[in-house]
Amino acid sequence: MKKVLIVEDEKILADLLAKKLKEESYDISLAHDGQEAFRKIREEKPDLILLDIIMPKMGGFEVLEEMQKTPEVKNIPVIVISNSGQPVEISRALELGVKDYLIKTQFDPDEVVSKVKRQIG
Repeated sequence: MKKVLIVEDEKILADLLAKKLKEESYDISLAHDGQEAFRKIREEKPDLILLDIIMPKMGGFEVLEEMQKTPEVKNIPVIVISNSGQPVEISRALELGVKDYLIKTQFDPDEVVSKVKRQIG
């Protein structure tokens, strides 16, 4: 079973994503801030990470930067969940190795599932 780490500080959204992905038979782990996320990334080595950018303690970009410095996790695919979808934010995420992104305001759970499947099957 493929493991997906959902890093999202908005509990309602995190729970919705978790429920949707569990229905598709993914093993789900949750983190609600960047520090917890990076610890779980190192410990659990998920198959894919859904990563919020704006979070307490450590933001999504910081998590991505730490991942890039950590050889055993730097190749884990990441899909960013962004509030803004600003081109500058998206291009920075892509430079940090992000595979895809979702904009919260245009959020569709089925789109999340299809993006996850595209990355890890």
